[in-house]
Amino acid sequence: MTERTPVDLWFDPFCPFAWMTSRWLLEVEKVRPIEPRWHIMSLNILNEDKDVPETYREMIAKAIGPVRVVAAVQDKHDSEAVGRLYTELGTRLHNQGRLKELDRLRETVEEALEAAGLEREFAEAMESEEFDEVLRASHDDGINRVGQEVGTPVIAVGDVAFFGPVISPAPKGEEAAKLWDGVRLVAGVDGFFELKRSRTRPPIFD
Repeated sequence: MTERTPVDLWFDPFCPFAWMTSRWLLEVEKVRPIEPRWHIMSLNILNEDKDVPETYREMIAKAIGPVRVVAAVQDKHDSEAVGRLYTELGTRLHNQGRLKELDRLRETVEEALEAAGLEREFAEAMESEEFDEVLRASHDDGINRVGQEVGTPVIAVGDVAFFGPVISPAPKGEEAAKLWDGVRLVAGVDGFFELKRSRTRPPIFD
């Protein structure tokens, strides 16, 4: 059996581009020997000392609930369980458009937990600071690998970490593999730091 390469991804479930990147990784897993491993990070923590619009700060403040739930699951279960929950949360928040229904957030989280085969009681973490240290440690683990100037998602392969890739839509099949091969290639060049262009389209979900 071919040994699979671990690929660590840090995400905030509210970030649509992290969601796209995560779906791409799952496509890569079908055609390349990789093992995605899932970790929580937080847009709240990322922006706590930054000058951002007040409307955005208010939105990510409401978003902390699901982030805390993922942190609680990460603390009690393995990466595979975190990945299952992320899939269920992301499908509802992004593909089903519930990101705009913050008043239904508790309902969305409980549905996602049940669909992921996890206890609904984890939803209690939405209003609790119990797992905030776990959350911050996970966030810092990811962001310290790439620096404070970037956001979510963060991907790490071995000792190399980077922000992104930012994509829309998520490529599939061999297209997903080609992007992965290219990312690995540039990430393996000592001294390579950045390759970027302005986004010209919103996230395109399946």
